[in-house]
Amino acid sequence: MKFFATCPKGLEPVLFDELQALDVETPKQTLAGVYFSGGLEAAYRACLWSRVANRILLELKRCPAETAEELYRGVQEVTWLDHMRPEGTLLVDFTGQSEGINHSRFGAQKVKDAIVDQIRDATGRRPSVERQKPDLRVNVHLQRGEATIAIDISGDSLHRRGYRLDAGQAPMKENLAAALLYRCGWPEKASQGQALLDPMCGSGTLLIEGALMAADIAPGLTRRNYGFTFWTQHNNTIWQALLAEAEERREAGVKRVRNRFEGFDADTRVLSHARENARRAGVEELIHLERRDLSKLSRPASDEHGLVITNPPYGERLGDEPTLFFLYQHLGERLKSDFAGWQGAVFTGNPELCKMMKLASDKTYKLYNGAIPSQLQIFNIRARQEPEVLVAAQPEVKKSEVVQPGVEEPGIEQPGVETSSDVAIAPVELSDGAQMLANRLKKNLKQFGKWAKRQDISCYRLYDADLPEYSAAIDLYNDWVHVQEYQAPKSVDVVKAFARLQEIIAVLPSVLGIPAEKIVLKQRKRQQGTNQYEKRDETERYFDVNEGGCRILVNLEDYLDTGLFLDHRPIRLQIQQEAKGKDFLNLFSYTSTASLHAAKGGARSTTSVDMSATYLGWSRKNFALNGFSETQNQFIQEDCIKWLKGQKGQSYDLIFMDPPTFSNSKRMHDVLDIQRDHAELIKLAMGLLRPEGKLIFSTNYRRFKIDLHLAEEYQVVDITRKTVDLDFKRHTKIHQCFEISVNSNG
Repeated sequence: MKFFATCPKGLEPVLFDELQALDVETPKQTLAGVYFSGGLEAAYRACLWSRVANRILLELKRCPAETAEELYRGVQEVTWLDHMRPEGTLLVDFTGQSEGINHSRFGAQKVKDAIVDQIRDATGRRPSVERQKPDLRVNVHLQRGEATIAIDISGDSLHRRGYRLDAGQAPMKENLAAALLYRCGWPEKASQGQALLDPMCGSGTLLIEGALMAADIAPGLTRRNYGFTFWTQHNNTIWQALLAEAEERREAGVKRVRNRFEGFDADTRVLSHARENARRAGVEELIHLERRDLSKLSRPASDEHGLVITNPPYGERLGDEPTLFFLYQHLGERLKSDFAGWQGAVFTGNPELCKMMKLASDKTYKLYNGAIPSQLQIFNIRARQEPEVLVAAQPEVKKSEVVQPGVEEPGIEQPGVETSSDVAIAPVELSDGAQMLANRLKKNLKQFGKWAKRQDISCYRLYDADLPEYSAAIDLYNDWVHVQEYQAPKSVDVVKAFARLQEIIAVLPSVLGIPAEKIVLKQRKRQQGTNQYEKRDETERYFDVNEGGCRILVNLEDYLDTGLFLDHRPIRLQIQQEAKGKDFLNLFSYTSTASLHAAKGGARSTTSVDMSATYLGWSRKNFALNGFSETQNQFIQEDCIKWLKGQKGQSYDLIFMDPPTFSNSKRMHDVLDIQRDHAELIKLAMGLLRPEGKLIFSTNYRRFKIDLHLAEEYQVVDITRKTVDLDFKRHTKIHQCFEISVNSNG
């Protein structure tokens, strides 16, 4: 008998090797499949044991079929009563076309008519069409005017093993998962006792297929029906013998398995599906499944070698890709830092994302995931080298227009900062004052540098107008410098003020050992209308800094602020310490760094609300960079006041609120004035607080006075002093902060 085993494009070599191992006769590889010969036992064995094939087709005849009439005659040359009962059911699969047959439905109709007419003329009875479980599945492929007529003895596609009734949003077909494992050399690794780990396992397909291979379990054992079940030439004796052999091999194989199989995912729902799938496949006792974010990925301590394989998301929705850059970057860093000696494999429909992993692929295979061109990239993981900072390019020193009157005293995160066009800073000779500035910077660097190292932070305020003549805030972000010049008093000549600014820029490179290209200068002025919310530049230069174990993306040029309010560091670290097991709400969340700290601290869930899509996109990047999924971390684009008023039945254990001093954004229902509106905001937020919960309220408005009536209704504690870190001690009015909870007396 002549057979054709079909498979997805790109998997033909894998299927060829597999069929050779099954001892079929004369295998020959071709597009989308492999031809082979043999008796019924060979075909049955392929149906039962092939992990890669879609279908096994028994060829009956080839005939000319340029026209519908030729096709009809050719089909009738087959004696169909040799293959089905007169009253049986059938289904026709038809592919290809010719000049006279230009639609698959038309071709299938002609084939069905030829079969039904022949049987009715011979017996007076006629078969009927059944789409779900037909007695006979006929396959006809038309190419270059010739039709190949075959019986599909596999029935439903062989990739449907029968164990996967539940899946996630983007499930991988079982035979594709098996092919990826073959490409990674998993059968040999399994025989050596190596581990298999999927850090984003979804419904568990890769792990289940890997366990089936390791335990020598036939993938077809869990299937109940095949295309040959009601075929009149089916030999049940041969089939039952093959099933008995497969059962014996499974029983022995499961006992031999010493491999570790681990699967992690952030979504508890898909993990429950994975457990059920593993149970139905008979390998639930072999696979350990656990809810775990990518941030917690680590190598099993007892396994020196193994395979980490995964199919990460690759951007099904518009706008996903920027966030996924950081997801892939984080995956690469986890592999380099903790999986030296292992092999890594990533299967993705967006190979460009793999570049973010910064791992050189040892092998790359082009495959298809359904209709999506995809790649399997395989890496031999070596020990991690020096950490790499994510910086697209280096900015030039920047200067903006002269500050206008009316800006408040030195500080940070005041509303109304503007950056404008590049201005060349000419070299200047240091004056006595500039030398004093240099000495102060050296002193601060010595003091704050040791402190920052102990605190595990890589960004802090180095200088905050310590010398009145040099009125600026100087912040370090890794090896970059962010300079914010404050408005000079009216009594200071503009020319002199500019000269001092030049001296600041001239001093910094020599004192800090940082090139001028890594110094970004901003000046502050009052903004009108919605200008303060607009993007100022288009550099898209992001890099990450470390704070309390969190990696936080900053952008020193494109926006009014950098993406990280340095003065709120103690508040964020407090939130991290208090968030374990709690539901956390972050209002006016900006880039959601407080939520990130809550997630790092083990929060059960985080919810971040902000009206800026830009900042919420930035937030998603922060979470992806740290390996936290959006399953337990929600981002909501909404006016916070409107959102608060619309919440019913929601409650939280810990709430953080840091509103702007003033906002009249067109997205807001009304103008926000924090002094006027803070009492209403706090009451709305307290309505969502659980009885034993806590609200942390913070504001950068320097003249802020909390409404005394709030203390009559709630317990209000001023915690400002303990939320001002060492680098802001010179200006302790940088913000005010309060803890608010329900009165213990009710």
